[in-house]
Amino acid sequence: MNDKLVISSSPHIRTVESVQSVMIDVLVALFPVALISVLLFGYQALVIMLIAIASAMLAEAAWLRKLDFFGDGSAAVTGLLLAMTLPASAPWWLVMIGSVSAIIIGKQVFGGVGHNIFNPALVGRAILVISWGGHMAGNVWPVPKPFAFTADISAVTTATPLAGTEQALNTTLSQLFIGNVAGSLGETSALALLVGAFWLLYKGHIDWRIPGGFIGTVFIMGAALGEGFYYNQLLTGLFHVLAGGVLLGALFMATDMVTSPVTNRGKLIFGAGCGLMTMLIRLFGVFPEGVTYAILLMNALTPVIDNFTLPKKFGEVKRSA
Repeated sequence: MNDKLVISSSPHIRTVESVQSVMIDVLVALFPVALISVLLFGYQALVIMLIAIASAMLAEAAWLRKLDFFGDGSAAVTGLLLAMTLPASAPWWLVMIGSVSAIIIGKQVFGGVGHNIFNPALVGRAILVISWGGHMAGNVWPVPKPFAFTADISAVTTATPLAGTEQALNTTLSQLFIGNVAGSLGETSALALLVGAFWLLYKGHIDWRIPGGFIGTVFIMGAALGEGFYYNQLLTGLFHVLAGGVLLGALFMATDMVTSPVTNRGKLIFGAGCGLMTMLIRLFGVFPEGVTYAILLMNALTPVIDNFTLPKKFGEVKRSA
């Protein structure tokens, strides 16, 4: 009873939202792209998502020594986001290692939810790329077989449209938008990603500035520096937006509340920085894709961005020497 009289110092903010309610909204927002991935890649996509979510929840419950496996829902979100970055042909052990690494190394060692510096799902993916690159890059991406739920899609694999000019020119923008292309579970359908993002925007969980800065920078740099390889400059810029993990990263990864700036100017700078680093890696680096490392790098710069974009207090004056 006495605990009810113990309060923290001001300011006090009351809200009906909780961490769990926000995480449930994110899961709802990811449902369209999860559904599309199952329709395109069949049961193997569903198995990967279930293993990733279960591994993440069990790892967090074991670390916290709690029997409430769902908890605040953040572990389930981390597991599902990691699954969205994997090919449908990923072996079960790879998925499990990635999920456990995301929770333990990317989140819990920093103190748990709200304290992690980097996006946990991307930490897990980065570890997998560095450790088992043969399962994460090259001709490892299954060709979609729409509505063939029981088909073995691992029999025919290819490179993603970002792998080279030939692969890109054999892919139409409509295929990229709808999702009928080779790629990870979460980067194949721009339409499904946009539907989920609109839900998060409606609920007020994400701000337009981060994805706007991210996507806008990718489009401008793709159009200006892509040399018009995809028919012309404007279509090349649009290709870079729709291909790969730009939309998944811009709408669901970079907008993570914990690892992104809190100021409006900071959000624009953060988003633009993610887009800049992504395109530098794509155009001039050795990897065809750069979303993962771009966001992780900008996560590290988030405190600096916040520090330089905090608004001045009303009536504030500089202290004299």
